[in-house]
Amino acid sequence: MKKLILSTLALSALFSFSSCGGSASGEGSVSDSTATLSGNVNIDGSSTVLPITKLVVEDFNGANPKVNFAVAAGGTGSGFKKFIRKEIDICDASRPIKDSEAHECDSLGIKYQELEIGKDGLSIVVHPENTWLTSITVAELKMIWEPAAEGKIMKWNQIRKEWPNEPIHLHGAGHESGTFEYFTEVINGKKGACRTDYNASENDNQLVQGVSGDKFSLGFFGFGYYETNKTKLKIVAVDNGTGAITPNETTIMDGTYAPLSRPLFIYVNAESAKKAEVAAFVDYYLTNAPTLVKEAHYVALPADKYKEEAAKWDAFVKGLK
Repeated sequence: MKKLILSTLALSALFSFSSCGGSASGEGSVSDSTATLSGNVNIDGSSTVLPITKLVVEDFNGANPKVNFAVAAGGTGSGFKKFIRKEIDICDASRPIKDSEAHECDSLGIKYQELEIGKDGLSIVVHPENTWLTSITVAELKMIWEPAAEGKIMKWNQIRKEWPNEPIHLHGAGHESGTFEYFTEVINGKKGACRTDYNASENDNQLVQGVSGDKFSLGFFGFGYYETNKTKLKIVAVDNGTGAITPNETTIMDGTYAPLSRPLFIYVNAESAKKAEVAAFVDYYLTNAPTLVKEAHYVALPADKYKEEAAKWDAFVKGLK
């Protein structure tokens, strides 16, 4: 199985997989009956979910080299816009679909299936040489990131007096990102409410580079990107009023890493699901998610939950016939 190497190229750039040469792994291997599959599968959306989807594509494509994949990561919001325009088959999402997006799908007659594929814990990170910050409260995060902080909260010692009298350089998700919407809602109390004077990007690798290259930086992004780059970063525990909690497999799964634990999804267009290559790919995704979600350094769901999602998917596909 190929190991994922996160590209330093912009994640909004298009990744094409025509034949990755990977081999399908044991339990989730693709049967001979799907070996002659061909066609095109277009995926866009969350940069957080991207590492998982890329692993699934590589493995699936190794056994199905005639299926061509175009995989991009312009952010969850951008992905849903393309999903609604019927430009993609699958939308990777780091948040549930909005009511407004669901209404637009309904008004256009677009049917789809939501499938949960894993869990993430949005991670607060600083430079490894940051010796003063080991934990932070939700109230302090709001103090830093709320709209009222713009142009005012500019130094570390404005958060806590004992912290350095040095500038605080912020890095975080761009406005098209589901991470941005989730973070602003649970930290600032309103979806999209955030200061604008920070380095914003839908490309999580750029955020990693920003934080890892600056002693006075602070940023946030998905747990998988921290785990993949942990030698370059320092994780910060978050205190939601019950003590400082560090994100890990246990605290993300049981929700004690609050309020920054969240589900991850893929959304599949109903018309696309009628295509054999898309249906087989989603089957493979759900079958292999327990292994590949972990390989991408996110948190896999319990076995019963994957069975529930697979049953939901099977019923959806049968209902299309």
